[in-house]
Amino acid sequence: MRLSELDYELPEELIAQAPLEPRDASRLLVVDRATATLEDAVFSDLPDLLRADDLIVLNSTRVRAARLSVKRPTGGAAEVLLLEPQGDVWLALVRPARKLKPGARLAGTGLEVEIVEVGEAGEAIVRLHAEGSIDAAIEQAGVMPLPPYIRATVDDAERYQTVYARTIGSAAAPTAGLHFTPALLERVRATCEVVDVDLHVGLDTFQPVTVDSLEQHEMHSEWYSVDPSVRRSIASAVTEERRVVAIGTTTTRVLETIADPLAPDAGRTSILLQPGVPFRTVGALVTNFHLPRSTLLALVMGLAGESLIRDAYAHAVNNRYRFYSFGDAMVIL
Repeated sequence: MRLSELDYELPEELIAQAPLEPRDASRLLVVDRATATLEDAVFSDLPDLLRADDLIVLNSTRVRAARLSVKRPTGGAAEVLLLEPQGDVWLALVRPARKLKPGARLAGTGLEVEIVEVGEAGEAIVRLHAEGSIDAAIEQAGVMPLPPYIRATVDDAERYQTVYARTIGSAAAPTAGLHFTPALLERVRATCEVVDVDLHVGLDTFQPVTVDSLEQHEMHSEWYSVDPSVRRSIASAVTEERRVVAIGTTTTRVLETIADPLAPDAGRTSILLQPGVPFRTVGALVTNFHLPRSTLLALVMGLAGESLIRDAYAHAVNNRYRFYSFGDAMVIL
């Protein structure tokens, strides 16, 4: 797939800067693949669009407050976004990358960040130093890593967590799930079987695709985990031809990874889903609207078809839907 096929025009004012209250007041674009039609709804309508025998799958990852403001040895400001631990070091994004060299020590609140390696695009390996617990120091010094296109501050950090977030480890929220309230989730549970998996969102969420063809794009792997009993439930649903509804593209990546019987219950996935790649498990998808030229947009096109998704995005722009992390959602049926 060519990168140019993943492009679209989006007025900047449609990029949501703050979440709606209540969460389920967001708009929901219903994309029906069977009829190739689009319908405007509200997210609280979702239970009415589900079947009683659907299996709903959530990503229960929790975002780590891991954006650190630090000082360079010269006194200049720098920023470190911790992505995931790798033994005694961390994979991170740092800026300004060109001014940070291996061996440099950056002073933060209650901790120090040592640069071990740094790439031109800002990807880095860092080592953290603190007098006490590293986790406690991160919790004290870190702030929620909102995407760079959100310029406003969010007073309540829990608004960038799903109400079912449980396992800390993500560097970004699985944003399709941000629309659920506890009451809405209970309405879904009253009708459908609901299970959860974990995928800790990592580097590819922050790194744009820079090559001309997706086949040339190197997907960075992300950690996932599925309880064996949940995996059996998913396999049973597929065998029984029940619809598996993924809440979010991160959940989709887990489900399509473990469709391979040789894939472990816990490990790393670098799966790249796009048009031409068959979906073996996911039968429906709830997702937000994604950035142009992104692997997530390619995934959505792979499930629903390029033409229908282009129509859906054009409809969303023309009807002033709110885009990206704090924006509105679509459900692909």
